[in-house]
Amino acid sequence: MAGTKMLKLPEVLEEIEMSRAAFYRMRTRGKAPKLIKLPNGQIRCRRSDLDAWWADCEMSA
Repeated sequence: MAGTKMLKLPEVLEEIEMSRAAFYRMRTRGKAPKLIKLPNGQIRCRRSDLDAWWADCEMSA
C-alpha cells in the first residue's frame, strides 16, 4: 500500500512499552498487532494495524 507507514519491530515494542519476549508470548496467544514478514526476513507492522490493535485494547479495558 502506497503511503502506509511501516514500523520496525523495535519501534512497535518501544511504543507499546513491551519486551520482545513478552510481545512474542502475546503473539502466540493471538493478542498482538498483525505483523508482516518481508521477503528479506525483516518484520514490519503497518501503522494502521497498530492503531487498530490499540483501539481493540481500549474497547477491552
